[in-house]
Amino acid sequence: MEVVLLENIKNLGQIGDIVRVKRGHGRNFLIKYGKALKASKENIDFVNKKKDELNVKNLELKKDAKKINDIINGKSYKFSKRAKENLELYGSIKPLEISKRIEEEDKVNIKASQIDFVSEIKKIGTFKAKINLHAEVQALIHIEVVKEEEKS
Repeated sequence: MEVVLLENIKNLGQIGDIVRVKRGHGRNFLIKYGKALKASKENIDFVNKKKDELNVKNLELKKDAKKINDIINGKSYKFSKRAKENLELYGSIKPLEISKRIEEEDKVNIKASQIDFVSEIKKIGTFKAKINLHAEVQALIHIEVVKEEEKS
């Protein structure tokens, strides 16, 4: 399936690019969330006329992403979890949990889908997570997991 992009998308293309994507990705994500239009002559002409307007909107989104990046980039977030003797957690730390902690501490709204782990967080230690704020702006945060104290 070919689509014409309405915004810059990392690893896919820039505004106005015509790209070939899998049908499910195009229909269920790109078109559904207004990131692209089906590549027809009318839609391509429409995007070319609106390109300047779309670029201005993209710059605004990028500026907002940079502000958020300035707040959270390099920060460390601490989680206290129950763990086994071998320091493995009962369960794991999920992106939703991290996004809620960031919102509590820094009053910044991050969607769980924006968080990428370098590796899954299933044990005590310090981990890195990348937050995709914009196609061109990413923040790196540190997740510190400590063993929860036993209650007697």
